[in-house]
Amino acid sequence: MKTLETLLVDIKDGIAVITINRPKALNAINHTVMSEVGYLFSEGLPLDELKGIIITGSGDKAFIAGADIKEFIGLTAEEGSEKSAFGHKVFNSIEQCPVPVIAAINGYSLGGGNELAMACHLRICSDNAMFGQPEVKLGLIPGYGGSQRFIQYLGKGRAMELLLTADMIDATKALEYGLVTHVTPPQELMSVATKIISKIGSRGPDAVAKTIETVNAYFDKEQDGFGLEIDYFGKAMASDQTKEGVAAFIEKRKPNFRGTNS
Repeated sequence: MKTLETLLVDIKDGIAVITINRPKALNAINHTVMSEVGYLFSEGLPLDELKGIIITGSGDKAFIAGADIKEFIGLTAEEGSEKSAFGHKVFNSIEQCPVPVIAAINGYSLGGGNELAMACHLRICSDNAMFGQPEVKLGLIPGYGGSQRFIQYLGKGRAMELLLTADMIDATKALEYGLVTHVTPPQELMSVATKIISKIGSRGPDAVAKTIETVNAYFDKEQDGFGLEIDYFGKAMASDQTKEGVAAFIEKRKPNFRGTNS
């Protein structure tokens, strides 16, 4: 893995923890952050060896407080579109990652940071977290998928109100609305994220990857999610991992999925 300027990566027991490390800027996403996240999910991480990935922010004030606005100054329309397209490509690589990715949100999750969190498969947060898409305050719209993924988690009405008002919601509302699945004290955030990843890691890895893919297909207008499920279900029936899982169930023991092929 190459040396990274804005991210910290720690891999232990099959779990990779990625920390956005720009605390003085409240971990704001600049071009370097975006490029380094893209590198990790395209080639930098040993995905075949991982149970899962946790993304968090350094410090206790912010997960990611947004995009680095200074980089927006003087951009042309073409350059703005290129910046947005690059962000979409990177965040899509998180969403399509074959191992589970959890955003462990500590503090502010705003703008581009909230868009990164929504690209993860799961989100948990500390009880001091705040969420929002404040782009309209700057005369902007979300550029990294926020207008699309916010609707998936909150529904059109709630998403539309928050996108148009730029209001923030706290951890309690985020849990009520379905944006996060767990709210914890700050000191327990990483342990809860690790427990979730470890539990998923005990399941069939190929089944986990295919489940991620079929769920994502529901939101892809170019895919038939139902057809994909039928195809993958059939292929799973003939796989060593399914045979091991069924045998373990019948024999009343824990399955050894890691010792089998997909």
